[in-house]
Amino acid sequence: MIQVLDLNFQGQKQTIACFLFETADGPVLFETGPYSANDNLRKAIKKAGFQFEDIKHVFVSHVHFDHAGGAWAFAEHGAKIYTHPAGAKHLKSPEKLYKSAKRIYGKEMETLWGKMEAIPSRQVVSVKHGDKIKIGKSKFRALHTPGHANHHVAWEYKKLLFAGDVAGVKIGKSIVVPPCPPPDIDVEAWSKSIKMLLDKRYEKIYLTHFGEVNDTKAHLVELRGRVKNWANWIKPYFEKGVSQKKTIPEFEQYVNKQIKMGGATEATIKKYELANPAFMSVAGLFRYWKLKKEAIEKSKRDIALEIND
Repeated sequence: MIQVLDLNFQGQKQTIACFLFETADGPVLFETGPYSANDNLRKAIKKAGFQFEDIKHVFVSHVHFDHAGGAWAFAEHGAKIYTHPAGAKHLKSPEKLYKSAKRIYGKEMETLWGKMEAIPSRQVVSVKHGDKIKIGKSKFRALHTPGHANHHVAWEYKKLLFAGDVAGVKIGKSIVVPPCPPPDIDVEAWSKSIKMLLDKRYEKIYLTHFGEVNDTKAHLVELRGRVKNWANWIKPYFEKGVSQKKTIPEFEQYVNKQIKMGGATEATIKKYELANPAFMSVAGLFRYWKLKKEAIEKSKRDIALEIND
């Protein structure tokens, strides 16, 4: 049995979800949300029929605060936290991750995300692509799915997928959009990850932002197109040297128009912005094009050196 736990993030329903999966060896949890929503998560777990301390296994998709910020609280009562090898170091020593986020969010850091404490190394389990974790009689498979983040893992159970952010953000019956924060948005890698998921033909996908998706093929195809659409929309702003500050309101207007065309109300648009802020996607996609430009320039220099040799 799978229960969707709504964290009511910042007082908004259907923005961040965790998923409680009942096994023969007790409940496991997919995602933790930020520690700022930990009290809401505790209440949701209790409403689902369990105690916070009953959860001994936590699977996170990646170490961004809205997905794994509260993982340390479970580790305090001995829970194991399963994550990508590249993300594991940040759960063990979150100082660098926290300072980086605080530079972005400033005074709002504590309100939005809360604190993040270190997790003992023995409780952080790094998973390779394809690794299977058995809890009771249930087996969960780790799928490395870069694109949104290079340390992203989607978790597979039979024909179900707990997708983290690789399957995008979809709130209510509106459109699916790609969260594109810095530092490692990779359009090509994301497209490959989506293709892998399409090939597996899942019956249902669970989105951290937000809930269940049943028409999985249409959802993933739409997302793949919108990742490219957003990246290509940003590209001329980057190439012309337009500042991110000037780009953000125009991009926000462009995105909101797409969401409205999908049938969203103004209230739903606010939830999209809370789950996937426009300024973060602008920053992430500017960095993506910057890295692409640097890679091309390096390739040209390397070719020139080979010719001269």
